Amino acid sequence: MADPKGFLKTTERELPPRRPVPVRIMDWKEVYEPGDSAVIKRQAGRCMDCGIPFCHKGCPLGNLIPEWNDLTWRGEGRAAIERLHATNNFPEFTGRLCPAPCESSCVLGINQPAVTIKQVEVSIIDEAFGNGWVEPEPPERLTGKTVAVVGSGPAGLAAAQQLTRAGHTVAVFERDDRIGGLLRYGIPDFKMEKRHLELRLRQMQAEGTRFRAGVEIGKDVSWSDLRARYDAVVVATGSTVPRDLAIPGRDLDGVHYAMEYLVEGNKAVAGDQVPHQISAAGKHVVVIGGGDTGADCIGTAHRQGALSVTNLAIGKQPPSERPAEQPWPMMPNLFEMASAHEEGGERTFLASTVEFLGNAAGEVRALRVAETEYVDGRRVPKSGTEREIPADLVLIAMGFTGPEREHLESQLGTQFTNRGNVERDATYATTTPGVFVAGDAGRGQSLIVWAIAEGRAAAAEVDTFLMGETVLPAPVRPTDVAIGLLPA
Repeated sequence: MADPKGFLKTTERELPPRRPVPVRIMDWKEVYEPGDSAVIKRQAGRCMDCGIPFCHKGCPLGNLIPEWNDLTWRGEGRAAIERLHATNNFPEFTGRLCPAPCESSCVLGINQPAVTIKQVEVSIIDEAFGNGWVEPEPPERLTGKTVAVVGSGPAGLAAAQQLTRAGHTVAVFERDDRIGGLLRYGIPDFKMEKRHLELRLRQMQAEGTRFRAGVEIGKDVSWSDLRARYDAVVVATGSTVPRDLAIPGRDLDGVHYAMEYLVEGNKAVAGDQVPHQISAAGKHVVVIGGGDTGADCIGTAHRQGALSVTNLAIGKQPPSERPAEQPWPMMPNLFEMASAHEEGGERTFLASTVEFLGNAAGEVRALRVAETEYVDGRRVPKSGTEREIPADLVLIAMGFTGPEREHLESQLGTQFTNRGNVERDATYATTTPGVFVAGDAGRGQSLIVWAIAEGRAAAAEVDTFLMGETVLPAPVRPTDVAIGLLPA
């Protein structure tokens, strides 16, 4: 184990400082300062090597957290990355983007601040890349089987890497002009610079994975033709249909879905020319939705030079400490101050948007909002509390309702659940023979760690389908939820 007395000697939770707000909003670099190796070692030493490591079950990937905490504390970085990669293909992504359900189930968290598991994780992979320890792992032999993976987000990339290493010839199809899916165009650089994605893609290419960007399956190539060409197909297209807000004034200029805005922002940061880019520069911005996507919009608006930023959430403000109905080791719903919220703006809870108000030119000029009240379990605007909020740009960040289904249904006959997700069984197989689904397209909008876990597990099922048995680990099935620990 790590330092046997570490959790007794070091009781404080230490994280790397964020760069000063006036400095970081002037660029698109990650908000955190580089981690101090002494702090990382000290925090890793707080791990208790519990008899029952609940952090294993708190993590959908089943990461071997006490093992790589111990190796980090001992200074054995190369061994640490081997243990980390044993369960997680992309710790450089999860270490930056995952909300860390493992920390919520850390046993030390019962009476002390939890171990900084996420920060230790990202320090391990950053050191590994820096020292050249992340090397291609091409298969020893090819099976002669071919697999098409549609979608290059975390689920698709995880499935593709596992299947390539199993010896199959894998092609990843992406309709955008670059590979990466949500990692590329949905996540701003201040949360994860794209150099981390590029490093991993180079490794995958060296292993033999083939990437086909700018190809939309269903239009450029039909789903039925794709299935005929390949021995198996993995659908990893994500949950991309945004939830709309159907109220008066929705069609006014200046009202956009969050992902429209973020995609264009990420393309501009990458150096692309974006004609008529949706920009917050010099505007009063209102972001509707209190989740991570909304926070990404807030941070982007600050960097683009918004005059003001207002964030509206229809629900109650979560508590700052774990509520009694969400006891350890469950992942609680807590009030969080993301880096974007530190940078300015106003957050309003229990706010219901009633109407978008426009000017004579058909452009949004304000929102009419009201307080939210609960009536028979429903959230409705409270009469008599309406007010106006100035708005030149409104971004709807209310989540997603499921994957795009038209072409899958018409070209393959694939069935969908009543929640709008691709129907599948316990082996990730859809109702179309030889077609599997992983990630948000099958489970609905969820966490990046779930996407990677499902991509890995689906790859094992595809390998079994093709070969009769698998050489790959299958860390989780769609129905696996250990005593309520794993967040959906």
